[in-house]
Amino acid sequence: MRVLFVSDVYFPRVNGVSTSIRTFRSDLTQLGVETLLVAPAYPQTSGGTADDGDPSIIRVASGGVPMDPEDRRFKRRALRAALNRDLAARVDLVHIHTPFIAHYAAVRFAREHGLPVVATYHTFFEDYLHHYVPILPRAIGRALARRFTLSQCRDVAELISPSAPMRDALLAYGVTTPIEVLPTGMPAESFVRGDGAKFRRQFGIPAGKPLLVYVGRVAYEKNIDFLVRMFAKLRARRPDALLVIAGEGPARESLTRQARELGLGGAVKFIGYLDRHTDLPGCYAAGDVFVFASRTETQGLVLLEAMAQELGIAGHGEEAAYVL
Repeated sequence: MRVLFVSDVYFPRVNGVSTSIRTFRSDLTQLGVETLLVAPAYPQTSGGTADDGDPSIIRVASGGVPMDPEDRRFKRRALRAALNRDLAARVDLVHIHTPFIAHYAAVRFAREHGLPVVATYHTFFEDYLHHYVPILPRAIGRALARRFTLSQCRDVAELISPSAPMRDALLAYGVTTPIEVLPTGMPAESFVRGDGAKFRRQFGIPAGKPLLVYVGRVAYEKNIDFLVRMFAKLRARRPDALLVIAGEGPARESLTRQARELGLGGAVKFIGYLDRHTDLPGCYAAGDVFVFASRTETQGLVLLEAMAQELGIAGHGEEAAYVL
């Protein structure tokens, strides 16, 4: 069995979709299933060095995405050239992971060569559009997202949902394509306890200070501005508390400004992306509580990672976050 994954995003772009793809490919390999991946070339991967010469990853020429320096956009001609007859002869199934250019190119490729095609629905787009197209009324945005989802779901033979709530949301939309719930697993290494003391020393965080940790993309749909507001309330009671935000994204500048306006100063530390294998476990282990308030998650891998490091969790909704 040989499976072709097609995605608009992959490492070095750090997000849940990239992590999920890498985890599934690793698990399938252990089961004896060969996988290939078609993904955009990033500036760091133009020479292939970021993939360590992995012949199973096919990097395709890409361009920038306006107002989004982290992501890349497939060049359509290059993608069509990569999805060719020779590649079709090497695979038995096409698996789509993103709903942008990759979806339409992969569906066309599968139909041209008589290959079955499935898709994983990673992202709950209904609540995303409002953040990135704020001039669009929320009700209209949700209606468009649902039409968009229904159309794409009809293109594939089966859907994979990372969670039961996401499956239920798709069924509520009216999706009739069969849906299989298949969460992303956690690699065994995620349960190896990180060095929290080392992390605190590295970032100048005193051992005795209460530490709240957020890990994830620093994006508007993650509702981090709410966490910062709640952290300001917490500081009124615990002025020694600190908040670490590990990740990057388009909302970092506005969140930095918000923290400054709330008088939080150095109490909120933006530390950027961390190496998943070395620094990230230590970040989780250093914390006293993991905070999370996103309302758009289909799975929330960072929640599983935090639990694997035995870190308590507060969040996912404004009421829950008050446990802080």
